[in-house]
Amino acid sequence: MAPNILFILVDQHRGDCLPAYGNPDLRTPHLDALGDDGVVYDRAYCVYPVCTPSRYSLLSGLHVHQHMGWSNHCTLPAGLPTWPGLLRDHGYQTCVTGKMHLAPTYLDVGFERMQLAEQNGPGRYDDDYHRWLRQHGVVDATDLIDQEREYRQHAETHYWETCGAERSNLDEAHHSTTWIADRGLETLQGWKPGGGQALMMSFIKPHHPFDPPAPWDRMYDAQQLQMPPGWTEQIDADDLAFQGGYFPHEELTPEHVRRVAAYYYATISQIDHHVGRCVQLLKQQGLYDETLIIYHADHGEYLGYRHLLLKGNHMYEPLMRVPLVLKWPQQYKAGQRSSELVCGIDLAPTILAATGIDAPQSWPGLDLAAPNTRDVVFAEVGRGRQYMARDKRFKLLLSQQERQSRFFDLDNDPLEQINLFGHKDYVQAQHRLELALWQWLAFDTPTPVHLDLAAPTVGSVDRADAAQWRDNYDYFAGQMQQQRES
Repeated sequence: MAPNILFILVDQHRGDCLPAYGNPDLRTPHLDALGDDGVVYDRAYCVYPVCTPSRYSLLSGLHVHQHMGWSNHCTLPAGLPTWPGLLRDHGYQTCVTGKMHLAPTYLDVGFERMQLAEQNGPGRYDDDYHRWLRQHGVVDATDLIDQEREYRQHAETHYWETCGAERSNLDEAHHSTTWIADRGLETLQGWKPGGGQALMMSFIKPHHPFDPPAPWDRMYDAQQLQMPPGWTEQIDADDLAFQGGYFPHEELTPEHVRRVAAYYYATISQIDHHVGRCVQLLKQQGLYDETLIIYHADHGEYLGYRHLLLKGNHMYEPLMRVPLVLKWPQQYKAGQRSSELVCGIDLAPTILAATGIDAPQSWPGLDLAAPNTRDVVFAEVGRGRQYMARDKRFKLLLSQQERQSRFFDLDNDPLEQINLFGHKDYVQAQHRLELALWQWLAFDTPTPVHLDLAAPTVGSVDRADAAQWRDNYDYFAGQMQQQRES
């Protein structure tokens, strides 16, 4: 029996922001239970800390320099295989609800049905969610102010003072998290016994703005929260020079961080509530045991780490390490934890292996159900602006500007406070990761061959259709045969 696939994707979820990863303040009972029934991965990394490039990697099983989707406004090349497309080709019903951040908005990446709720860019003006909001006579004003420059430049002082952490102007019924979950539940209600069904439920949150609706906005008291690990009183001058911040990094205070954390946690708890609804429905339908459930994020969030907020700076751990929970069919490996290095490109081959479909040879990722391991995990950003190579102890951030390169001993410096790049005592360890990075770029991840016989052509005079092609082939084959016989 082909298992069902439920892929729950969230946006900008920092890896340590779940109780399963040691967070003392967050309350996510349904994700905790999912982890008890599955495997929690302690060292899961995104391959690119930006939404669309990371999502294309999750879909295509390729690193960004292989699929070439470098920005938030780009198109996955036609013809590249994706896990939803391969499932569809093998008879699966495939659906996505929520945020995809594609260009064009409804790009065919393998889903038969798409019910989209977009956030940044042109997608929000032609997606299902915003058409639905218009039908109900409401507007997601809090999100528009945060996401669209034409509105943000007129934002009130309170928006800047709170770093966009405030209650949504929408009630819970109209909030994107609820809409995405409701559409996903409608799809799950149509699932039948026997497997062969796949749903990606992709939430916009906990991506900024940090705007949970009531009553979720009152769930956490900012003053009672612990500061997230890694806060520093001053911002590093080189970090500030690297990227100044969506909200000015140098103006960040502990009060800002605690307030953001309270609303950020609330959006995660709201998602957790809807994960619980999905799990409950699957159990009621008798489908839970035959479903592979994945909870994962496209990238993380600084949340005060090194005096930074959101994303866009160096590939530090809170930005790159993300939650990953896999609940296998029949609860295979239930209750286990993995300390192996894994990353986003591993999910496509894992899904295909679980369904019995062969993965393309161009995919460099691992099947997480198999005993395969890797020594180093890699990431990239900015079309060569910076690369990451991280093994189980050391981490290299190699930048175009040498002064922006970093090397950390994570065993002794888990919060990445001491830059050892070029330090004489770590030359061999740094060189080993530099060599591994070069090997990865030069040999391990070549660009796949792209073939599209239906690509647009120039002119149409005397173009051969299939019958003409065969007739021409037979003519020349006959002529060659006559020459051989003569």
